[in-house]
Amino acid sequence: MTATTPPPGTVLLAGATGDLGGLILRNLVVLGATVRVLTRPETNTSRIAQLRAQGAEVIQADYDDSDGLRRACTDVDCVVSAINGLDSAILDGQSRLLEAAAAVGVPRFIPSDFSIDYRGIRPRSNRNLQLRRDFAQRLDATEIQATSILNGAFTDMLSGQAPMILFSRRRVLFWSDPDQVLDFTTKDDTATYTAAAALDERAPRVLQIAGDKVTARTLASTMTDLTGTQFRLLYAGSVGSLTAMSRAVRALMPASTEPFPPWQGMQYFASMFSGDANLRYVHNDRYGSRKWTTARDVLEQHRQQS
Repeated sequence: MTATTPPPGTVLLAGATGDLGGLILRNLVVLGATVRVLTRPETNTSRIAQLRAQGAEVIQADYDDSDGLRRACTDVDCVVSAINGLDSAILDGQSRLLEAAAAVGVPRFIPSDFSIDYRGIRPRSNRNLQLRRDFAQRLDATEIQATSILNGAFTDMLSGQAPMILFSRRRVLFWSDPDQVLDFTTKDDTATYTAAAALDERAPRVLQIAGDKVTARTLASTMTDLTGTQFRLLYAGSVGSLTAMSRAVRALMPASTEPFPPWQGMQYFASMFSGDANLRYVHNDRYGSRKWTTARDVLEQHRQQS
C-alpha cells in the first residue's frame, strides 16, 4: 500500500550549506515543514542570510558544543544529517548530533548515508561506505527511530566526477561484466524523496530508491543514440584487479582529507560492479508516483552543454 505524505513537522537539518543539504532544505520548505538549520559559528553571514531567506531558522553551534546541539534538537520531530566528509564528520560529528538528539527525545533521525547499499559489501573494502556502516551501528544502539536513504550512486557523476564514460574516446568502461546492473539517482530526486521521508513518522529503517537502473552496455547504447556516434564497451579488468589497483593508488598517494580521491572512486566502482551493493527493494512510489530523472536525461543535458 502506498503511503501518503504526512502533515508537516519540525526538522533539524545539518549540512544545509552543501549541495544535497541545500536541495533537501528547499524541498522541506515546499512541503510546509518548519526547518531549523544547524551551522557552525564561522559560517559566512551572507550564507546565513540566504538560509533565512529560504524560510529556515538558523542555529549556530559547533559539533563539540553539546549544550548548543541539545538546544538545536529541542522540540524537533526529525533530525536530517546531510553532512559530508570523513571520520570527523560522519562518525564524530554525527555521533555528537545523535547524542544530543537522544538526550532531548527527538523521535527520528536520518543519517548522512545517501549511497549504494553498504550493508552487503565486504567489511573495510570501501572507506566511505565503512564510515556509514560504523555510524549505523551507533545509531541502532539508540532508541531513536532511524531511516537510511540508499539511492545508489548520484547520476550526476556520470557526466563528470565518475570517469566511467570516456566521452572523447567514445568508450564506456566496465569491470568484469558489462551487464551488471548499476543503481543511480540524481541529487535533486534524492533530496525530494528525503524531505518527504523526514516528515513520514512511519518510515522504515531503510528506504531504497533508484532513479534509474542501467548497465555499461545500456549506457553505451544511450550515448550512441544521443550522439549519433558509436560508443563501444571497454573492458577495464576484473573487479578484483580494480580492488587491487585502488589499494596501490591509495598507498602511493599522499594522505588527503578529500572524501572522494581517485582511489575512493575505484572502491566505489568495485562495490557496484561486484553486485554486492545493489539496491534490491526499491521504494520509489512510497510518496506518490513521480517522474524520476534517468541517466539518459542527465547525459542528454551534458551533451547539450558541452
